[in-house]
Amino acid sequence: MAFPHDRLRRLRATDGLRRMARETRLSADNLIAPFFVVEGQDVRQPIGSMPGQWRLSVDHLIKDAGDVHALGVPAVILFGIPALKDEIGSEAWNPGGIVPRAVHALKDRIPGLVVITDVCVDEYTTHGHCGVVRNGRILNDESLEGLQKMALSHARAGADMVAPSDMMDGRVRAIRGKLDAEGFDQVSILAYAAKFASCFYGPFREAADSSPKFGDRQSYQMDPANLREALREIELDVEEGADIVMVKPALPYLDVVRAARAAFRHPIAAYQVSGEYSMIKAAAQRGWLDERRAMLETLISIRRAGADLILTYFAKEAAGALRA
Repeated sequence: MAFPHDRLRRLRATDGLRRMARETRLSADNLIAPFFVVEGQDVRQPIGSMPGQWRLSVDHLIKDAGDVHALGVPAVILFGIPALKDEIGSEAWNPGGIVPRAVHALKDRIPGLVVITDVCVDEYTTHGHCGVVRNGRILNDESLEGLQKMALSHARAGADMVAPSDMMDGRVRAIRGKLDAEGFDQVSILAYAAKFASCFYGPFREAADSSPKFGDRQSYQMDPANLREALREIELDVEEGADIVMVKPALPYLDVVRAARAAFRHPIAAYQVSGEYSMIKAAAQRGWLDERRAMLETLISIRRAGADLILTYFAKEAAGALRA
């Protein structure tokens, strides 16, 4: 029936009615909080391009991760910033490296927290690329062994889940095989399955000191124009053993999130990346928009598109707002 019988505003009239009719729910359970961890003690370095975010030593990481977990956020993901770099990123699989030590500390102090680790060597290499480089080329198959060793070192430290973000072909199968062979069949894989070559990573690269020293990452990260290829990437990661698949970035690729949700039964994650976060922060600082509303509106849009999990630098703020 048409107007005046159908009056859709009836269910918008009060806050209680709006809550009852709400189709998409966002809770702290949907959130994963990223952290940058560095060497040293009592280190809390502000990240200039990411207001409200810091590079943290392990002692501060424990406190901040504990605060986020107390608000109901179930998981964190760790990005290590090492003191030493070399051509192949060998510090990435050092059992005494910054990420394994951080994992040990978190699992010891906050045992209920799900600890995820990023698996990629870009922060650990002198050239800033995500794999082995030879004659200016990023080599695929030669890069897989380092990723296997990195994932294994994190699993041995107690990580619940490893998250390969390098976009090398076949890396999920390689990591799954190595973890299973070493007795870590219960460690999950969150695959950065459709990771696009995006300009929205800029603030992260400052935070992690991971900008490429030559060229770019377009030969291994995805072309932003391609949706069908994204679904092929996700399908391959599922076949290779991924437990959760991710689309990154989130907001510019909500159509990919929606298509992935329709095509696959696996949990879908989306990463609201540093550039998305920093745009909202910058606009809010200038009084151009309401930060709290923009934060929640963008997060609900990612959920509405079909993401089960959202990696976001707003995790603590959003969890607090949702609890209020």
